[in-house]
Amino acid sequence: THTHTLTHTHTHNNNNNNNNCDQPRHTPVTSPRHLYPHHISDQSITPVNDTKHFMVGAYKEHHSVQPLYCVFYCGTHWAIGMKAEVQMHSDHFGICHLLFGFSPALTHLNQRNKGLGDLLIGLEEEKFQFNFTVCWSNLFGDYNNVLQVTQTLEMYKLLGVQHVVVYNTSCGPDLERLLQSYTQEGFVEVVPWPINQYMNPSSGWQNMYQSRYVLLNDIDEIIAPYQHQTLPQMMDVLQRQNPKAEVFLIENHIFPKSQFEPSGRFERPSWRDVPGINIMEHIYREEPDYRIYHPSKMIVRTRAVEQTSVHSVLRNFGQTVKVPPNVCHIIHVRVPLQGGLTKKELHEDKRVWDYERQLVPNVDKALEKAGLLRM
Repeated sequence: THTHTLTHTHTHNNNNNNNNCDQPRHTPVTSPRHLYPHHISDQSITPVNDTKHFMVGAYKEHHSVQPLYCVFYCGTHWAIGMKAEVQMHSDHFGICHLLFGFSPALTHLNQRNKGLGDLLIGLEEEKFQFNFTVCWSNLFGDYNNVLQVTQTLEMYKLLGVQHVVVYNTSCGPDLERLLQSYTQEGFVEVVPWPINQYMNPSSGWQNMYQSRYVLLNDIDEIIAPYQHQTLPQMMDVLQRQNPKAEVFLIENHIFPKSQFEPSGRFERPSWRDVPGINIMEHIYREEPDYRIYHPSKMIVRTRAVEQTSVHSVLRNFGQTVKVPPNVCHIIHVRVPLQGGLTKKELHEDKRVWDYERQLVPNVDKALEKAGLLRM
């Protein structure tokens, strides 16, 4: 099986690796000659010609087990190709059985004496473009919850996040305008994700070398610290307490959108015509039922994670720590999980109100900039 599709990939120096891109030489690939001619793809998802495979960024996603070869373009020349390592991803959520290959450079290093864990130690000395990045699950189904998304993005700014990545399969027109505005500002990065062109996605994550920490959660969730003003402050403490930890599990707490704060203090006329949920009106929280499985979302140190699912990592270096909910938990405004509970059976949780003085005017400015605020 041959591959006609390649992407730009960067490798790292390794004294034992004679095949890296830092050696300025033109080297014929060791994989089959029919790898040529080369085509460099600029798409998020690229079908590999004559196979049932897709290339997703620097990683590969496979529906059947076929031999694949990875070839690096190093700016001026092609580096030696190698056969890809293929691994079965255990969590496919009914979409299909997916096979994921490591970034070939890291796979090649793992075949030698120097393991990836050793490599990470050296990489940690490098500077990151961002300290905290939020990576949301992909948008789908013409999602148009503009007000909640705006409030969530502005909350994350106040919490110390510098970068939000959105994988967009489809969204509504108002949310499209909002995301374009945040993209122009540089806070949001929208990655086109036309997965629906290739498979039927379930309705129900490029930050490894950019960001020290990545928050992995959904668009209607805020990972919020409760004993610190910002996430960097919280993570400094948690990392000192758990120096070997690389994955931090954050409890999900449901704030039913059916229960409203009675005073109406955040029923702002200017927000009335903005589509979506006003999270500041929903301050009542369900107590999680710990007798059943209670899913978490995550904050991860990116270079220590090889393979992840939605609620946990599948392959990683270092330890995993469950963060106590009084230190940090998710503010998740949505339909109730435990239907029928009254206000008296819920917990009052006004954490978002602690940011009111900055949050409300910042939301107004963001909506006005996107042309979505109707005074």
